[in-house]
Amino acid sequence: MSKPTADWERVGDRFYRKLQLYTSVFDQDLELENYVVAGAPFSGAVAIYRDEEKLYTYRNSQAAKPTIDIYSCAGKLIHRISWDKGTIKGLGWSEEEKLVVVTSDGTVRLYHDLQGDFIPFTLGHGAEEHGVNSCRFWTTGFVALLGNNQLVAVTRYEEPRPSLLATPPSDEVASWSIIPPAYTLSRSVEVLLAIGKSIMVVDASEAEDRMLENGPLRHVGVSPNGRFIALYTDDGKVWVISSDFQNRLSEYDSRVKTPPKDLQWCGNNAVVLAWEDEVHLIGPNGSATKYYYDSFVHLVPDIDGLRLFTNDVCEFLQKVPEPSEETFRLGSTSPASVLLDAVDQLEKKSPKADDNIQLIRPNLDEAVDTCIRAAGQEFSIHWQKQLLRAASYGKSVLDLYSSDDFVDMSSTLRVLNATRFYEIGLPLTYDQYLRLGPERLVNRLVNRAEYLLALKISEYLNLPTDRIYVHWARQKVRSSSTQEEDLCAEIVTRLKDKRGISFEEIASAAFEEGRSALATQLLEHEPRAGKQVPLLLNAGEDVRALDKALESGDTDLVMHVLLHLKKKVPLASFFRTINSRPVASALVEATAMDSDTELLKDLYYQDDRRVDGSNLLLAEAIEAKEMDKKMDKLQSATRYLADAKEFAFQVKAVEETQRLLKMQEAFEKDLGDHYTGLSVNETIFKLVSSGNVKRSLKVQSEFKVGEKVYWWLRLRALVGRRDWRELEDMSKNRKSPIGWEVSFGTNSDALVGRMLTRSEQPFFNEILGAGNSKLASVFIPKYTSLTPQERVDMWTKCGLIVKAGEEALKVKDVRMLEELRGKATGQAVMEIESMIGQLTKR
Repeated sequence: MSKPTADWERVGDRFYRKLQLYTSVFDQDLELENYVVAGAPFSGAVAIYRDEEKLYTYRNSQAAKPTIDIYSCAGKLIHRISWDKGTIKGLGWSEEEKLVVVTSDGTVRLYHDLQGDFIPFTLGHGAEEHGVNSCRFWTTGFVALLGNNQLVAVTRYEEPRPSLLATPPSDEVASWSIIPPAYTLSRSVEVLLAIGKSIMVVDASEAEDRMLENGPLRHVGVSPNGRFIALYTDDGKVWVISSDFQNRLSEYDSRVKTPPKDLQWCGNNAVVLAWEDEVHLIGPNGSATKYYYDSFVHLVPDIDGLRLFTNDVCEFLQKVPEPSEETFRLGSTSPASVLLDAVDQLEKKSPKADDNIQLIRPNLDEAVDTCIRAAGQEFSIHWQKQLLRAASYGKSVLDLYSSDDFVDMSSTLRVLNATRFYEIGLPLTYDQYLRLGPERLVNRLVNRAEYLLALKISEYLNLPTDRIYVHWARQKVRSSSTQEEDLCAEIVTRLKDKRGISFEEIASAAFEEGRSALATQLLEHEPRAGKQVPLLLNAGEDVRALDKALESGDTDLVMHVLLHLKKKVPLASFFRTINSRPVASALVEATAMDSDTELLKDLYYQDDRRVDGSNLLLAEAIEAKEMDKKMDKLQSATRYLADAKEFAFQVKAVEETQRLLKMQEAFEKDLGDHYTGLSVNETIFKLVSSGNVKRSLKVQSEFKVGEKVYWWLRLRALVGRRDWRELEDMSKNRKSPIGWEVSFGTNSDALVGRMLTRSEQPFFNEILGAGNSKLASVFIPKYTSLTPQERVDMWTKCGLIVKAGEEALKVKDVRMLEELRGKATGQAVMEIESMIGQLTKR
């Protein structure tokens, strides 16, 4: 096995390595020099598109159709996007491996997976008028340079809101680059425009000239950490300066008259120049090395290195990681290097193994850590195993050592080696894997339809697998031509025992493909009713959607479906649908009660709820201000009930109300007072109170009000208007329909009921309460069933102490007379004493 150092090149005081990842990447017939190549970060997919500004060999019309081809790093075609939407001026990737395509008219397509689904938006700000010249991308956004030198920035792909940066000079831009917002003081993207001999720095608020004198500059490149800028001058030199333009760090003379095709950074400490088949790697202090190829080469930068693509090979160029350099460097005496040699000696059964261990014993834990970290940086499985063996040997000698890092690295390397396999084509480095994370790595595998590997990794790392199964099912629905029943059965059989599966998402994919029947069948297996309803509505399964909403118990969801149904179907069909569903009917009724009485009337009529419908009309009649409207509402209520014999009482009550309203209307015209809305008894009471006894008798006769009720109302009304003469005439009657004394009973009229509860002697108490004790006393003799004590009390309340004494004298009650003597005044005292004397003499 060759040493890891075989691929190393010394550049100044540092080592760089160029690892061959894959061979036979692209078809030899593919003229790679005529294509634009853009690679996703973290060793992601590669998109290529024919550069329309370059001449190429004539091909037939079918082969000449423009496409955007998406490949893995190993050259496996993942997806082909047919393109006829205009000239592409920008091709880039987001951190989430979303392909971004910008056309000359400012239209942007964001492909959110590797299968061709996209979200479109436009740049605006004059992009359609002036056109897009070129674009520069970073992980979460991009900047477009327009034909008038205006710059349009999109900072977030999740919410694309194109914004215009400050206006730069209108001179020709020789080259340009960007510093992402994460690395600027203003937290706004900064654009570096090479105009004339200098650099213009443009952000959201201003355009500033940095006053350089090295131009014109053919290439401008910013390091991944935003701290350094590489400039390629017209005389073939490369200048590396700080991003604040204060310090010049290094200079390199390429000695090549032809400007390079590309300039990119290799990590944060080296610059790479690429001509058609020649690459210069420029390290710190102007030191450099050169690589030569047999065909055209493309550079694809990444966070910790650079990928190089030709038709024949995909390579990865990077600075040798420190753990690897410390372990493998020739002549190294580091503890990790000695430990690696020790395990080699152990395999040879040489006693030198123990000598090496004893030599580094004080630093053995450091050596173990370094070997573990170095294993993560190696692509060779042989050297990964050798380093882990060394680490295992070292930690077995140590008394106390946590194996967590060793176990984690072993697990990580199993995952990395699986994804680096040429059939997968994801050559992640250890640092890239740490930045990407296992969840996003699984997402990338799923987008490539590598479901088996995604499941294996998820199970191995204890990650959820439901999204993998759902994605598989969605793609199955989109691509399969199987009969819908068979396809549904296949999906359900495969997923029925899996936790967290959202059949609603799978059904959505079926619906989007126009397979409504399949979508409906799949929804039957969705356990969350609330998720089923929207899609059922879209599929036209309105009744089923209503049933599912009712099953969910979510009233808001039920109302949503009901509103949808009401707008979509005729009212009669709507009522027929809800009548067999009591909950839905109750919700409609409750909602209509507050906001739509017409709908409520139709509901009552459709459901043959005559009393409820008539009550609704009666309520409207009460609220109506105009008499004509009141009468119309009452007439409608009568018609509601007229056809059914069981509602004869209600019909009669409504008809009587109509007659009463007509009489009250006439009273208001004749008497100029308000009567509308009063009950029969209240109307009689008010008429008597206003002195219209004849009209009150007419109301009594019309509505057959009983004599007892009428006398109660008349008594109360006469007392209220202090009509003592009429009351005195009433006292002369030998009999009263309500009697002179009353025993409590029930009465349907509220007004009469209130009077009955006030006293058992209505005439006496009502008149006395009004302040006429003299007239009240006239009624005392009529109360024949009272006890002597009660009669004495009544005379006393009228102020007639002597009359009270006479009542006590009749029953010969000295005690009552003595009590009355205490209450008497003036002449009454003597008369009471006389009565007492009559009784005591005896």
